[in-house]
Formats: sequence, C-alpha cells, structure tokens
Amino acid sequence: MSDLELWPIGNCQVSALVNSEGSIVWGCVPRVDGDPVFCALLNGDSQDAGVWRFELEGQISASQEYIRNTPILVTRLEAEDGSAVEVLDFCPRYEEKGRMYRPVAFARIVRPIAGSPRIRVVLHPMKNYGAQLADTTNGTNHIRYLVGQQALRLSTDAPVGYILETRTFRIEQDTHFFLGPDEPFMGNLREEIRRMEQATRKYWQQWVRGLATPFEWQDEVIRCAITLKLCQHEETGAIVAALTTSIPEAPHSERNWDYRYCWIRDSYYTVVALNRLGALDVLEKYLAYLRNIVDSAKGGQIQPLYSVMGESELDETTASYLAGYRGMGPVRRGNAAYKQVQHDCYGQIVLPTVQGFIDRRLLRMADERDFESLEQVGEMAWAMHNQPDAGLWEFRTRQEVHTYSAVMSWAACDRLSNIASWLGVEDRAALWCERADTIRATIEREAWVENGEEGGHYGASFESDYLDASLLQMVELRFLSPENERFKSTFAAVEKHLRRGNHMLRYAAEDDFGAPETAFNVCTFWLIEALHLAGRDAEARTLFETMLSHTTQSGLLSEDLDYETNELWGNFPQTYSLVGVINCAGLLSKPWSNVR
Repeated sequence: MSDLELWPIGNCQVSALVNSEGSIVWGCVPRVDGDPVFCALLNGDSQDAGVWRFELEGQISASQEYIRNTPILVTRLEAEDGSAVEVLDFCPRYEEKGRMYRPVAFARIVRPIAGSPRIRVVLHPMKNYGAQLADTTNGTNHIRYLVGQQALRLSTDAPVGYILETRTFRIEQDTHFFLGPDEPFMGNLREEIRRMEQATRKYWQQWVRGLATPFEWQDEVIRCAITLKLCQHEETGAIVAALTTSIPEAPHSERNWDYRYCWIRDSYYTVVALNRLGALDVLEKYLAYLRNIVDSAKGGQIQPLYSVMGESELDETTASYLAGYRGMGPVRRGNAAYKQVQHDCYGQIVLPTVQGFIDRRLLRMADERDFESLEQVGEMAWAMHNQPDAGLWEFRTRQEVHTYSAVMSWAACDRLSNIASWLGVEDRAALWCERADTIRATIEREAWVENGEEGGHYGASFESDYLDASLLQMVELRFLSPENERFKSTFAAVEKHLRRGNHMLRYAAEDDFGAPETAFNVCTFWLIEALHLAGRDAEARTLFETMLSHTTQSGLLSEDLDYETNELWGNFPQTYSLVGVINCAGLLSKPWSNVR
C-alpha cells in the first residue's frame, strides 16, 4: 500500500492528513504553510514523533470512509479478540454568531463498538520543522503542547495521565479529544464536540447540495470538489497547490518542492473547475485575493506564486531535522520559484476575473475601477507576450519564449476586449482586440514548426521544436477550435511523442534534473479532453476510468504517477489532478436528461 494512502480533513483554516491506520501524520499550524506539528509523513523512521494515533491492542485490521458528502472521516479499528473502536475525525466548520467558526483545531471521537477494546493514545506534536518534541504542561482535564508562540491545548474526557505516559487503557464509552487554541474549553466537552460534528456535517452536506454535478461519476466529483475547497485559505481567499511539501515527483529525484503556496496558475485551473460546478463561494473569495495581489503589484510584474497571506518573498530553505518522505530528502520550506519570471500568470489573473463583471449571482460585481486595475495586468501581458520566461513547468536553468505563456497573454488581451465591450467602453475593446490579433499573428509565425509529411506542429517555445503537453490547452483557451488543422496535427505529434501507454508526460526533453521519470497527472487529463475533442470518446472514457482506478482509497490523486508501476508520487492532494477529474467527468458524462 502506498504511503500516500491519506485522507484529508480540514476547515479552510487548518488541515490534516490521516493515514490508513487512522493516524494524523501531517498537519501544520496555525495554517497550511505553518509549522508541521504533525510531520511523521516526512519523518523517516521516527514514526513516534510528529504523530497522533490511537493504537488498539491486538489490532488486525483498519477500514475507512468519509461520512457522505463531507470531509469527516470514520476509521474502524478491529482487534483479534473481536473488540473494535471507531475513530471520527474532523476540523470544525460552521456558521455561528454571524461568521464562520473554523478554529485552529482538530477534533477526534473514539467510540467502542464491540468487545472490550483497549487503546493507547500516542500524541507527540513537534515544533520548528521536526527539530524537537513539543514540551507539555497539564491540568486535570487538559494537556498543553508548547509548539511555538502559541500552545495547542488538548481538552479531553480520557484520563490525562494515561495520555502523558502513553499507557494502554480500556475504552468503555465514547471518548472525546479536542486539540485546539490554548484556552479553557467552554461547555460540556462531550455535548459540545458532538454538536460541532453535527454542525460541521450539516455545513458540508449543504455546500455539496449546491453543486451542479455531472450525472456520471458523482461521488468522485464531489470528493474532488470538497478537497479543492479544503485547499482554500478562507481568511484571504488564496488557494494552495497542495497540502504538503517535499513529496518527491519520482523516487530519489530530489524534485521535492513545497506546494503549500498559492500559484496563480494552479488557482486559475481550480476556480475554473469549481465554477463549472457552480461553487461561486470559492471564486468570490479568490477574486478578492487577486485584487489584493494586483493592488500590491502596482502595475508591475506579478510573481508566479505568493503565500496565502500575499507574502511575496518565499525563501527556499531545507528542514534538516526531517528525513523526508520514505527518507528521501531534502524537505524544503519555501519555494524559490517566486523569483522566476512566468508570463502566463497575467492571463491567469484576467481569465477568472471576467466572470466578476458579468455573473449576476455574485455578491460583489466588478466595476469600471476594477477594469482599470485589470488593464494594468493586461499591459504586462502585452509587454511580455514575446519575452523569454521559465514557462509553466518552472525550468530553473533556462529561459525561452514559451508558447503556452504567449497564448495566455493572447487570452488576457482577448478577454479584456470582451469585458470592455460588456462595459460599453468601445475604444478600449478595439485596442485590446487589436493587441490580441497581433499576439495571435506572432504565435502563428514564431511557434509553428513545419514538419514535411507529418504536417507540422506548434513547438513548446519560439526557439525550439520540442513538444510539451500544455499545447493541448490551446483549445481550452479558445485560441484554436478542435477542428483547426494545426491543432489536429499538434495533438497527433504530442500524443506520439509524450504519451506513455495510459499516461502523459509534461515533456520528454531533459530538464535541470535530467529526463522526467513519472507522468504528470493533469497532462493525462488534458490528453483525455483532447481525445474527446477529436471524437475519440470511447477511448477517452476508457482512459478516464483507468485514471480513476489509480486514485487513493480516499478518491484523490497526487501530482505524478509512475507509468510503469502506477504508484503515486508528488505532493498530495494535488489541486491540478483533482481539477482534471472534475473537468473530464463533466465532458464525458451522459447528460442528466437521459434519466430525468
């Protein structure tokens, strides 16, 4: 079983990953990019530190499932003598007193459901990125873990001494654990945690009820949608690329990156996918985050990524105390890609923002002033459309004029023209339309590679003729129609050179770390979309079902997949990959009208 057999819980403030034995092995406080107080996932052989698990004496099996349409997890542990417990895990989230209650807190309920189960509580949070175990102080019904500037307080109706001494004890009634802010727990612990769980369950089920899901693959789409929402830091609206850092893209590759940040590109794809399901709350909050980013840039260069708080400097260091995933370090904190130049980000700010001017459902409609600040982003797209950058795959040692970045710059100008027309500002509409036409002509001239009998294809960059999977996005961005002959021959070339059985590489050329060893999951979904557009629907469906068979038991995917062993690699859960599931399900599903 893969070590990425993980189940996310969260409340859009904090999140945790629970492994297949019901142990919390990853979780950062006070937010997603904070100190991983639970870091066993990256702690090599030291599995008794940075963990919170319940050990059932004589345990022989564990099984798990989410409560339907929620991120509330139930783990059933069974022992050889027939005794069993259920562990219910969640992070509270519901509306209370006119605002969303989403504390920095993890709640767990252990229920005896058969026999006379005996358990041991192993709760050993760490601090300073695995440098040391947190010191403790305790009272009659609580333990304080000194994890940093703020302590975490465990309030419980289990015997505190047994937890401190990690002793095994019989569990004879429902036992409650609330690890949260360092303040006395108000009210009756048992009743309050049960009330929290019910309110959290209701919140998520109501949220899911508002989704416009496709008819087929509903459970898969709902699970991906819930998980994408967990990747949003609600306070600011930022969306992180994944909940983890430093899970290698391939074994011993040192392609270990910190993904707990908001990439403008990944977030664009996330809001587009959730938008197709009608999850406007995520879009609205993200647009507020983007407005702040644009304000801070003051008409200048936009970085590829920022922290969830909008911090622009994300210095990349390594956490030397953590051995890494399966001992495969380094564990990185921060991401040097913030220094890179990636010109596709201008289009990725403009595209989701278009809806803000047009969608009458939104609480805050965008206006002329918003258009003026968005035009500054467009000016950057126009200025940079034919300038070299690191590209969407973030090459660290070379720069070219990447076709994908140029197409995104075209899209920025094209959509600004649309917005200007909508607002009735015809002179601006004409200007942006003219610029879009100029960029289009440049791409057609500079990116096209003639190739005799194969009919040619677009190159990944203006300077070279190698191929990359992002060329398949030219239809999605409306630069080309699926019937376009240039698109057809580009798709044929991409499929021939980058497809590996049921999987797709980003590119096959060597990069800063050598040749890629794993397939990039979102590229496989782009392949499925392209097959659908080419009228190869039966093939697309088969490939989609195959991809779904590679998901974890929790129904999720990481970033990469070994195309020979089908093992998942890379950070988890990866927003890109979940977006692929949602988009392909929407494209390939039979319509609801078939059954209504």
